[in-house]
Amino acid sequence: MSEFAALADAFLDELWQDSPVLATQLGVEGFDDRLDDLSESSFEQRRRRSAAWLERFDQLPDTACQSLDDRLDRDLIRSQLRGRAIVEDWLMWRRQPETYLNPGLGGVFNLFLHRLKPDAELVRAAVSRLRAIPRLLEDGRANLKAELAPRLYVERAIRQAHAGARYMGEILPNEVEDAQLRAQLADWGGIASGAMQVYAAWLEESLLPNAMGAYAIGAERYSGLLREKELLADDVVSLRERGRREYDRLADELRGLARVIGQTDDWQRVLRDLNQHHPDTPEAMLQTYADWTARARQFLIDRELVSLPPGEECSVEPSPLFQRPVTAVASYNSPPPFSSAMRGHFFVPFPPDGASAEEVQQRLENNSFASIPTTSVHEAYPGHHWHLVVAKANPSRVRRTLRTPYLTEGWGLYAEHVMREQGFFTDPRQEMSQVEATLFRAARIIVDTSLHIGDMSFDEAVEFMRTRANLPEPTARAEVARYCAWPTQASAYLTGCLEILRIRARYLADRRGTLRDFHNTLARSGGLPIALAEQATLAGSVV
Repeated sequence: MSEFAALADAFLDELWQDSPVLATQLGVEGFDDRLDDLSESSFEQRRRRSAAWLERFDQLPDTACQSLDDRLDRDLIRSQLRGRAIVEDWLMWRRQPETYLNPGLGGVFNLFLHRLKPDAELVRAAVSRLRAIPRLLEDGRANLKAELAPRLYVERAIRQAHAGARYMGEILPNEVEDAQLRAQLADWGGIASGAMQVYAAWLEESLLPNAMGAYAIGAERYSGLLREKELLADDVVSLRERGRREYDRLADELRGLARVIGQTDDWQRVLRDLNQHHPDTPEAMLQTYADWTARARQFLIDRELVSLPPGEECSVEPSPLFQRPVTAVASYNSPPPFSSAMRGHFFVPFPPDGASAEEVQQRLENNSFASIPTTSVHEAYPGHHWHLVVAKANPSRVRRTLRTPYLTEGWGLYAEHVMREQGFFTDPRQEMSQVEATLFRAARIIVDTSLHIGDMSFDEAVEFMRTRANLPEPTARAEVARYCAWPTQASAYLTGCLEILRIRARYLADRRGTLRDFHNTLARSGGLPIALAEQATLAGSVV
């Protein structure tokens, strides 16, 4: 074992100890009955240890690494640690109430999502986590500061807490058939549900009336994350200009398609008309997504665009109850990288419980017959599902643990591009929806960068996404709230896609292999920052 490998193993072991919910998501054994410690002292200890780890990895010379793969893993760890350091002073754990909801909700939900163990073991682990949820929420009440917490963060968390309470109290017991096990989940789920309702009431009555914090992280932090964590050449200003150029280019392309479909230059009107043709119910929407997911998989086989790993499977399901109030778009949950599981979960964006008829209608309009093929490609084949089940084959523990959205979300958008390029979208209306989806990602870059450097207010951002990205009002508001809560992530999609296309051009120009070879090589390298993924792909570094 190289000096780097020993140090990396120690780093990962500590990471999993600090983040047992992450360990469960990864399929690492031994952590399923624990939740993260989110006390004030724990945050301070992690800050000190993270700084110490960065210093150790920064001082590690190339000679301590036995191979290019070791060096890539070292630089991946360093990029993650530098990203932490850049936002450390922002104190998100004092601003974001969801910090204290997500581990309990995700920690219990993921146990039953993948079902890697017998029901009795899953229930035992779930009960242990359910018992810890009140303590987690107490930490939230102690740590959150009204002068730092943005009002919109609190409003999002209130909706999620209410939905999470219903999940814990009503839905969770139905995960098992055995009456005794179901009773245990009902008892402890009821206690956790009550704790979430108490937390929601505290957010509503105590935190929300006084919340006055900022969500904009500022140009220096945003640019630092782009350069030090994502290893990109852009800063926040140049990235916004890149987004604007792409938006203008894509708007021109949409005008051309609008002329073909509607004999008009008014592409937004044509898209609004397309949105009126959609499944009649959320259940019909689910079936349409399942049908297109199967078609996309078969297209990959017929065109030999990728190699499909043996045993892989993508299940198309309604989005989890507790995610619906805060996530208005489709999402994907990959099989745990450290497990033998090969079944991923593609979540279709169902409306939240209690949504008005108008809100349900708008959610359906945002999932039209023209747009569903593109989303299916992005989330499943050859998008996130294919990429992440292939990435499981990389033996590096570091790369199975850490990844960046600039590669993974960039890959999802690239998947849309390559499927259009290869002829999967046979109807101009489907092509127009795919171009719109790309323009939507350009709009995300413009809005995300502008929000976080203070050049655009929340309401201005909602109006931009509604009028310039063709989103219904509720979806636009949910999208912008997400950007405020997750700086730089929204910019990952188109930025990553453009970088992957650049790497592909280099790979194919050097005659290194076929398009399928490129796809397989890049996917197997994991979810590295773009600069590292380029090194791995051009070197053929797939172990």
